[in-house]
Amino acid sequence: MIPIRDSIPCQTKPYVTWAVMAVCTAVYVAMLFMPDEVGQHFVYLYGMVPIRYSNPDWAYAFGLPPDHYLSFLTSLFLHGGFLHLLMNMVFLWIFADNIEDLMGHWRFLAFYLVSGLLATVTQWYFYPNIAIPVVGASGAIAGVLGAYFVRFPYATVVIMVPILFYPLFFQVPAIAFLGFWVIVQVGDVFTAAMFDNVAVDSAWWAHLGGFAVGALLHPFFIDKPAHRRELSPPAE
Repeated sequence: MIPIRDSIPCQTKPYVTWAVMAVCTAVYVAMLFMPDEVGQHFVYLYGMVPIRYSNPDWAYAFGLPPDHYLSFLTSLFLHGGFLHLLMNMVFLWIFADNIEDLMGHWRFLAFYLVSGLLATVTQWYFYPNIAIPVVGASGAIAGVLGAYFVRFPYATVVIMVPILFYPLFFQVPAIAFLGFWVIVQVGDVFTAAMFDNVAVDSAWWAHLGGFAVGALLHPFFIDKPAHRRELSPPAE
């Protein structure tokens, strides 16, 4: 299921959302022009490699400073491929503008970074010995989804479901779409826990951690209490 658009109009321009998208895209394009060795070192230096902070000896042997904690934030702006970048930017484009509209630009930026930071810490906590860089904006975006889930549960989200090569379009409540997204993440976490041979190819705990952070902490970042636009269920 791929979200296409939502039904909530914005009263302000989402400048921070656009800026985040621009930075993520610019970093990805810059990495395309790096030599392979330089690009790999760049990802390991600025991506969050869990074992780097759990095993300092590994970090020193790999040539990485074990106290370089900035990677918990810089990893939010790196992506492992075009599809990875594209899907994250689609979710950011559709859902972040309304949360930025609700909070104001600077508070939204703080909320986005806090959500991403705590999401990345959650991923490190549950997989501290993984030697693969954790990269991507999905942890911070999950925080946006958590806030959206609470504030706009009855908004309409248009989704595309590709059946073979034919796209089908449906309108579903945001609470259903985002609830299904959470269920998928939980299912992946339990599958990985139950079967040892399942590869950890996605930051599932970062997704769940970011979503929980966004759902719980977003009220502290709302800057316009007189203009809170929460969508209520339709009257019967």
